[in-house]
Amino acid sequence: MLSSIAAELSKDGGTLVLLHGNADPDALASAFAVQSNFPDVVIGATGGLDRLSKLLAAALGIETKEEVADLSKRRSLILDTSGPEQLEGEFDLTNAIVVDHHTRNSKWEGARLYHCDDTKSSCSEIIIDLLKAAGKKPSREVALALMYGILTDTGYFKFAKPTALVTFAELMEANNVQMDEAMGLVGVEIDISERISQLKGAQRLKYWKVGNYIVAMSQGSAFEASVCKGLLSLGADIAFVGSQRGEQFRISARATPALVRKGVHLGKLLGGVGSETTNGGGGHPGAAGITGTGDVEALLNISAETAMKLLKELDSSRN
Repeated sequence: MLSSIAAELSKDGGTLVLLHGNADPDALASAFAVQSNFPDVVIGATGGLDRLSKLLAAALGIETKEEVADLSKRRSLILDTSGPEQLEGEFDLTNAIVVDHHTRNSKWEGARLYHCDDTKSSCSEIIIDLLKAAGKKPSREVALALMYGILTDTGYFKFAKPTALVTFAELMEANNVQMDEAMGLVGVEIDISERISQLKGAQRLKYWKVGNYIVAMSQGSAFEASVCKGLLSLGADIAFVGSQRGEQFRISARATPALVRKGVHLGKLLGGVGSETTNGGGGHPGAAGITGTGDVEALLNISAETAMKLLKELDSSRN
């Protein structure tokens, strides 16, 4: 399949790479690698970039476009996006190539080509395989971007599978990159607005004890993923943080590595919540999200109740 995708991307007509809203470094790094190795590629970040992606783009000079209506005749390459609901704007699915590493989604089945490998810890790893299939070697800048994509998507290796470590080491050796250079590519100092969001998240915290585990949820207006991490540091085992923007909502979720090892998969959990509420959810075992239309408080409650039910099932299965 990857050889077929490489052949498509090499054809005339140009490619528009589409990323999910608030695109993370793994998505941006994957797009940058494609742009650097295939002809006439434009990166469309119609839903914007998250804070780390903006810093990555500045560090490596990666250009993206938020308005892509004039590029609609190009083939689309959709990267690192678990479902169509995570994209903003219109696109022709029948002319789209989808490459993802989340749980396989039947909503992508109508795509021109669909490659999903959920054995990978990051989309960056799949793109490295794509470059190999095309007979291309990433430049040092592209390698650094892909390494940062792997780092951030694995929680700096906390959730990494063995293949991610092998791939990362291969990139280090092939490009003479030291670990401190990869880790320090983007400055991650937390600014005051993010710190305030974390404090507000703690103020609005609700939590439930399920056996020896704690499920927490909170509401805010920004930095949902960062607030989730803050709640985990306070003692939660699973955290859900949501925000409301008009009729639209966004929820981020995080779980501890210990719970992931016990069988918790937040991507599947929020994928199920999304299907039940006609919204789009998905992600990784330890980090996931859901976006759509509705009341964020109601969706937070549904997510927390689903997590508590799952934890009770895990407890009963061990007894």
